[in-house]
Amino acid sequence: MLRVRDCILQMREYHSPLDDSAEDLRLDMNESTIGCSPRVLAKMRSLDAKCLARYPSREQGENLVAAFLGLQPSEVLLTNGADEAIDLLCRAYLDAEDELIIIVPAFAMYEIFAQGSGAKVVRVPAEPDFSFPAARILQAISSRTRMVIITNPNNPTGAIAHREDILKVLAAAPDAAVLLDEAYFDFCGQSMIDQVGKVPNLFVARTFSKAYGLAGVRLGVLAGDTMQLSALRRACAPFNVNLLALECLGEALADQPFVDTFVQQVKATREWLRGQLESLGFKCWPSHTNFLLCDFGATKQVVLQGLRSRGISLRDRSDLKGCIRVSIGTQAEMERVLAALKQVLQKQAAR
Repeated sequence: MLRVRDCILQMREYHSPLDDSAEDLRLDMNESTIGCSPRVLAKMRSLDAKCLARYPSREQGENLVAAFLGLQPSEVLLTNGADEAIDLLCRAYLDAEDELIIIVPAFAMYEIFAQGSGAKVVRVPAEPDFSFPAARILQAISSRTRMVIITNPNNPTGAIAHREDILKVLAAAPDAAVLLDEAYFDFCGQSMIDQVGKVPNLFVARTFSKAYGLAGVRLGVLAGDTMQLSALRRACAPFNVNLLALECLGEALADQPFVDTFVQQVKATREWLRGQLESLGFKCWPSHTNFLLCDFGATKQVVLQGLRSRGISLRDRSDLKGCIRVSIGTQAEMERVLAALKQVLQKQAAR
């Protein structure tokens, strides 16, 4: 009888909130609500039928990204979103019974990809204030550790890991692939990209889904040591990145004023919203991303359902009691969220 591998059968299934989403203001996926640069959109519209009929070439795009990051092209691999980069690393470095260390709470796909390799996931809790648990990670590293993932800044908490702590982890686990997932780098500015090529077990992942507003075209970057990436290219599909993403890449990188303006608006609106929510008595953690994690306590489900009925979707963090993750949109959009929240709270209080 045909049988699926046990490790696949035991994998958690990822359920996207988009499957049943009908809201017009989606603040549950950390997407950009304004979309991509007008230059990128113009480039998309300029593509003709003959262009779309060709297989895409990844190498030219890798040259562009390498120059932008100050790396060699051999140190850069373009991927189908950062998700593919994570999957490639798990498939390349994890065998059955090997250990992957993650800091929880974390992005769910880390664990899912590791389970596909039959590896054991070692979950290290963040500190009570969600700060980086450097000492506990160092204690968790063992002879079976083959991979460590550090999300910096963290999703869903928004907390950052400091450079000196990351370097300690890299030094303590020389036989493990250490991935710095920098999906939210643009909102933080702190990076380990300058250590690529200097530290052989370091990998850095970036995405165009957040600050660049290109989640729909699926474009990610994996940077790492030339020798290690050479091995990863063998496991990577030859046409893994679609032509639309590659054709638009140059314009996306060139229009940094668009990205900078968007990032500054998000950061200002994020801090405004944090102040407003805290004035209503809800705890929000400091964030270095395009979202806030907020503790709504016993009103959590009332808030989620009330805002959904008003066309606004937020992310329920079921792993964190009372907590909701709120993606940051434009100032006007977040004022709409605040007004809707106040209506929900007033209605609840009147019962």
